[in-house]
Amino acid sequence: MKKIAFLFAGQGAQYPGMGKTLYAESPAAKALYDAAETVRPGTMAQSFEGTPEELKRTENTQPCLYLVDLAAALALEEAGIHADAAAGFSLGEIAALAFAEVYSPVDGFRIVSTRGKLMQEAAEAADTAMCAVVKLDAETVAKTAAEFRELYAVNFNCPGQTVVSGLSESMPAFTAKIKELGGRCIPLAVSAAFHSPFMAEAAAEFGRYLSAQSFNAPRVPVYANLTALPYESDVAETLGKQMCNPVRWQETIEHMIADGFTDFIEVGAGKTLSGLVKKISADVRIYNVDSAETLAETVKAVTESC
Repeated sequence: MKKIAFLFAGQGAQYPGMGKTLYAESPAAKALYDAAETVRPGTMAQSFEGTPEELKRTENTQPCLYLVDLAAALALEEAGIHADAAAGFSLGEIAALAFAEVYSPVDGFRIVSTRGKLMQEAAEAADTAMCAVVKLDAETVAKTAAEFRELYAVNFNCPGQTVVSGLSESMPAFTAKIKELGGRCIPLAVSAAFHSPFMAEAAAEFGRYLSAQSFNAPRVPVYANLTALPYESDVAETLGKQMCNPVRWQETIEHMIADGFTDFIEVGAGKTLSGLVKKISADVRIYNVDSAETLAETVKAVTESC
């Protein structure tokens, strides 16, 4: 029996113009963007017309990506494709929770805008960077990172791909060491050492902000980065801790497959998560939606696979 999961894209996947055709073609997407614009004027212009440099700033990236993630999911539902569960990569988890009606789309936009500002402030407090290490197992990458000053293995994405974040000054020597070991480092288009101790103060402040919010029980299971398992009743605590703890993505997808999920639709910018899922399992179907064109293609493909 088919079980569909929506996967909400994370930071680093952004590109100029994302969401523009969804806004033009989907009433649900348009309503979302229009509502968000009343909260944070200029977000549509950043999304549809912003430069890569502007979109790389965390305080801009996160609200813009949240909108395209959620817009794609709402457009899919509008077209008759429904999810049985959801998961989001880092900031994508904010959109996944909004999709599951843990809070309203506009409240989620306020949450992600606050998160983006706090993480931008943390990014400016130290010279940090992130890179994806490929061709090596996670244990080797984590052990090697620990040999360098303030470097941490933070995102366990799929077999042969682990993300490291930390001090920029430690990256050249780390990159050289990884090359010696037979691996390769790929710099990421982000502006800080996410999911590391560099985010501790921001995470604490975000946790205090979340503790003042109201949350509903999710209408579909949402798998958390922090635990790789569905959220329970501790939304504020789990989401607050996510910012300075590793993303357990491979484990999350493995748990979802074990729970019977057969079809994964990446919603939001790019196809990064689609590529990760392919490396985790060859036994599931994978689609993506980030535009009106890919929306039509995915609706057709999913419908025909019934």
